[in-house]
Formats: sequence, C-alpha cells, structure tokens
Amino acid sequence: MLLNKDIKQKAAFTLFTLISLMVIAVLFIILGFIITKGISAISWNFLTTAPSDGMTSGGIYPAIVGTFCLIVGSMIFAFPIGICSAIYMNEYMRESRLKGFIRMMTNNLAGIPSIVFGLFGMALFVNQLKFGDSILAGSLTLGLLTLPVIIRTTEEALKSVDDQLRIGSYAMGATKLQTIRKVVLPVAFPNIMTGLILSISRVSGETAPILFTVAAYFLPKLPHSIFDQVMALPYHLYVITTSGTNVEASRPIAYGTALVLIAIVLLANLLAGGIRSYFNKKHKIN
Repeated sequence: MLLNKDIKQKAAFTLFTLISLMVIAVLFIILGFIITKGISAISWNFLTTAPSDGMTSGGIYPAIVGTFCLIVGSMIFAFPIGICSAIYMNEYMRESRLKGFIRMMTNNLAGIPSIVFGLFGMALFVNQLKFGDSILAGSLTLGLLTLPVIIRTTEEALKSVDDQLRIGSYAMGATKLQTIRKVVLPVAFPNIMTGLILSISRVSGETAPILFTVAAYFLPKLPHSIFDQVMALPYHLYVITTSGTNVEASRPIAYGTALVLIAIVLLANLLAGGIRSYFNKKHKIN
C-alpha cells in the first residue's frame, strides 16, 4: 500500500516536472525565434533614428519613446488610484454585499477585452473630454485597463500582512492611518510590486487601446506635450507586418521591433523586481 503511494507520488512529481519543462521550453523557443530573426536588425542607428521610406528602413526611436511615455503615463494614473482603492477596501470597508459586489465587478473588469477599453477611451477621453488622439488619452485608457489588476494584487498583498502587526501598532498608540502608512504598506509593498510588474507588461504590449486613442501610423518625430500623438512599438509592429508598402523588406524591422519590445518588458520587470527585492531585504533587516 505504501509502495503504491510512493509510486503515485513520484509519477505526479514527474508529470508536474515535465509540464513545467514544456512551458519553459516553449518560452525559450519563442524567445530564440525572435532573437535569431531580429538580432540582425538591431543597431545603434536602428535604436536612435526615425523610420523612413515607408517604414522599410530607418529606426524605431519615436516608437520607443512613445511606448515609454505611455507606460509612465498609465502608471502615474493607475498605480496611486489602484493602491488607494485597495487600501480603502481592505483596511476601511467592512465585509458586506456591497464589498463583494465591488470585488466581483473588479474581477470582471480585469477580464474585459482591451478593445472595449479602447472604444471607451475614445468615446470619453478623445471625444467627450476633447483630449484628442494624445498621450494623455492613451495613458488614461491604459491606466483604466490595468486598474483592476493593481487593485486585486494590492488587496491580496494587504491581506497577507499579519493582523498582529496592526494590533501591536494600535497598542503603541498609533492611529489607523499611521498604522497603514508605517506598518502595513512597508510590509506589503514587495507584493504590491507584483501588480506593477503585471501592469507594465500588459501596458507595453497592448495595441487595441492605443489604436483608438493615441497611436500614429507614421510620425517620425518626438512628442512635445501630453496632447501630442505618438508612435508606439506594438502598433508599429502591427503596421509594418500587415499594412506596409513592402512587407518582405520590412520583415527584419518587424522582428527587430518585437525584440526591442520584449527587451523593454524584460528591463521593466527586472527593475520592478529589483525594487521588490530591495524592500524585501530592508524589511527582513528591520
């Protein structure tokens, strides 16, 4: 009987290991394909010049700058609002049907297709509020897109904080706000960074929302204000692979653009992960 249990356990572990290795293998195959196809297009000129000749030559510098603008703009909008909303729901709001309904709607919003957010952003920010096709409209739309993810991950991070820390803080005479600011948030912040990482990854690769609110087909110049249109790497990649005048000539540029986009996501994740590790170590030391 014991032998059968050991065999089943080893079989389960072997199966899980094989599945994990398959997932990792698929990931490396995709990365390897993009790297081998796109590395030939990567050069200093490619990264620092604007596209030319119908986007069949030149570089992607305006698209890189536009992508960074949209990432930063959306995070400036979504991160503070998402954290404050999660703090209110977890620390101040009592368990009730209303709280359950808000959670359910937040989860539903996280699953809505991005193109719906794009249509909403166009109707509200571009047309109703008269922002036009601009960095501001695109950033607000992408911020709304990532807001549910930030709220849910932040709320889970706050829940993971031991209640004994809160009780100890109250016993020392601290107010609820002081407890949240000095005790709860520092402990939860490394896990809150998970929401930021997921949000950055999603924002940097979205095409549908920026198609309706900010992305320009061909704009070989840098923006001067938040009310300017910009090129963005996801939309640029879509355009040069489907609507270019010479698809074959632009194919190396497409793979190079995809490689740069992956690199930006990786660098953003590494930066956020480094910040998370720093606060983890700081909390352990304290």
